[in-house]
Amino acid sequence: MSTLRLILADQLSHDLASLKDCELDNDWLLMVEVREEANYVKHHKKKIAFLFSAMRHFANELTGKGHQLVYTKYDGKDNKGSLFGEVKRLCEQKNIDKIILTHPGEYRVLVEMQSWQEKLNIAVEIRQDDRFLASLEEFASWAQGRKQLRMEFFYREMRKAWHFLMDGDKPVGDKWNFDSANRKALPKEMSPPQPTKFETDAITQEVLELVAKEFDDHFGQLENFHFAVTREQALVVLDEFISQRLVNFGDYQDAMVQGQPWMYHSHISFYLNCGLLTPKEVIEQAENAYRNGDAPLNAVEGFIRQVLGWREYVRGLYWLKMPDYKNENFLEATRSLPKFFWDANTKMNCLHQCIKETSENAYAHHIQRLMILGNFALLAGLHPDEVNEWYLIVYADAYEWVEMPNVTGMILFADGGLLASKPYAASGSYINKMSNYCKSCHYKVKDKNGSQACPFNYLYWDFLDRNKEKLGNNPRLGMPYRTLNKMTDEKRQIIQRDSQIFLQTLDTYEKV
Repeated sequence: MSTLRLILADQLSHDLASLKDCELDNDWLLMVEVREEANYVKHHKKKIAFLFSAMRHFANELTGKGHQLVYTKYDGKDNKGSLFGEVKRLCEQKNIDKIILTHPGEYRVLVEMQSWQEKLNIAVEIRQDDRFLASLEEFASWAQGRKQLRMEFFYREMRKAWHFLMDGDKPVGDKWNFDSANRKALPKEMSPPQPTKFETDAITQEVLELVAKEFDDHFGQLENFHFAVTREQALVVLDEFISQRLVNFGDYQDAMVQGQPWMYHSHISFYLNCGLLTPKEVIEQAENAYRNGDAPLNAVEGFIRQVLGWREYVRGLYWLKMPDYKNENFLEATRSLPKFFWDANTKMNCLHQCIKETSENAYAHHIQRLMILGNFALLAGLHPDEVNEWYLIVYADAYEWVEMPNVTGMILFADGGLLASKPYAASGSYINKMSNYCKSCHYKVKDKNGSQACPFNYLYWDFLDRNKEKLGNNPRLGMPYRTLNKMTDEKRQIIQRDSQIFLQTLDTYEKV
């Protein structure tokens, strides 16, 4: 009798919980390029290529360590098309009497796994994913009894628990958060370094050919694939971020520049979220850069907050609130996703640039995702289901546990303020301040109304006006609502008119 240990596409870690105590001569490992998973939404071509290539490289590393491993390729003639089908097949072939799993990253997968013991009449053990720094039980304990689940307070507790960026019992620099120092626009004379790129080897080339053939109707471009696909390569990406970009990451992490999609960001979320890197080692390298005088505190704290604070927080919130969280729609948004989210065919240059670069790279940095793409989705009243699906499809680092809280809670305020204390709504002035997109736009950011006005300008006020009953008492929106209330009836009617014309044009799939 043998044990089966299943490894999912986002579990490419040699110290994975389900691999601990593995017996080389007796246990079987299973990895599957699952048709059901690759197609349940039409994932970006580069996302599929990245994960399939990383999986195949990881499988080779495991067999090189002496593991008995069965690997089912996407186009394998015996591929059953589903996780359960492949697990059942191997259980029958290898006389399996126990299945050991690591907790998956998506609720629907966990529900399926929890049914396997009864379906197969085989013992199934689901182990905690200890690659995260906060267990689900620890997050639930922190959340219990709190009226507000604010990330900032969770982050401080994590800093204390792990003693990252601490001087005794106090935070380094006597402040927990240096976010106010991290909002500079990029000066014209500065040019961010290129991202770390890798040549494709034979394994990756075979995967690229497979994806081009089997996923031709999926979103995004496959050309110029350069992602890391092994842990060794992922470590190079991390090292080059620390040495080349971290020093400027803090100042310019919110900046956006046309033709510069990568900026000073780390580009390691691909590798953290699939397991090639671990959050602990990433945080330690960043802190060492500060301690050694190689990076300023505002940059290092801001980066660590993203990994130790935000990433751990959204995962805990997702599992705490699922499955109900999936159905949240506090603002009762109903509009369908515009066609330009797929083809970038819009006269709004900021949206055109971010969607075009997303198609090219399966990547956009967090301010592009939040304050351009997400801001428009919020102001236009796009339905949470469609926005969630889009974000899950287009980004190579997107898995439901990290995507849904960011979209439902942070971007759309669809959870009514469980995650964010206010909607992240902004007019064109914010975009103009933090980017150079407006200089090349069909619309005029300085115009507040009329056919040439930046749509973000009137949509911002229309959003506040039509949601006044639900948002008017939000203390963080006091200033804009006071401004709105001082507007003349004529001014508000003009805003409503411009918004209605724009949104009706959007609904009829005309170019806006």
